[in-house]
Amino acid sequence: MDPHDVDARARRLAAEPGVVLLDGFHAVKHALRFGAEVSLVMTTDRAAVRALADELAADVGEHLDETAIEVSEPLLRELVPRGSPTGVLAFARRPGPAPPGERAAPVVLLENPRNLGNVGAVIRLAAGFGAAAVLTTGDLDPWHPHVIRGSAGLHFATGVARVDLDELPDGPLFVLDPEGDDLRATDIPDDAVLAFGTERHGVSAALRGRADRRVAIPMRPKVSSYNLATSVGMALFRWSCTSANAPARAEAT
Repeated sequence: MDPHDVDARARRLAAEPGVVLLDGFHAVKHALRFGAEVSLVMTTDRAAVRALADELAADVGEHLDETAIEVSEPLLRELVPRGSPTGVLAFARRPGPAPPGERAAPVVLLENPRNLGNVGAVIRLAAGFGAAAVLTTGDLDPWHPHVIRGSAGLHFATGVARVDLDELPDGPLFVLDPEGDDLRATDIPDDAVLAFGTERHGVSAALRGRADRRVAIPMRPKVSSYNLATSVGMALFRWSCTSANAPARAEAT
């Protein structure tokens, strides 16, 4: 493909609604593994990308070898000004909302999150545990490129959407709250909605008032809070300890 055509196509995709940027080898790898509609894989060094795939993800190596296009460093810098450590970018179409139905794993709800990296880390955790979805309220876009980078492209392994509080899925609402029951003694059902607030303020009074159950994570005195992703990880781990639907131990790839 002519370099000018590649540049024009990349800029067109970057501005197209419903298309998201995948920044980095692992983001592209996971998007491919979980069925994303990936287009225009770009790299500054095709041979290096193939070597990386052979080392870390042989299952996507052939696809990358066939589709990756070598582009200039300035184009990658234009798309990702702070730089891409692995020199790999791609575009993917954002999936539509999943149809409602019975769930085999909890939904994670983040109320008004503020930190893009934290949300990405939560999505990565949720994908690893097999959570049904990560939903957010507020202004933050859970499909922001920095969130996708933080999730390593695992948005495509679980549902990710921004919702209003009146659009929550069915199921018992478990709200993480310092005044709640001890998480260690709490069984979390597969159809639960696990709600988390911000590290500074916690959940809102409105969300707390809707809780079917409030749950607290143990913490020593004088420690102000846990990181949001850490709290989500502990809650999902507690769910996984009692659910037959939790993923089995597997080798990392």
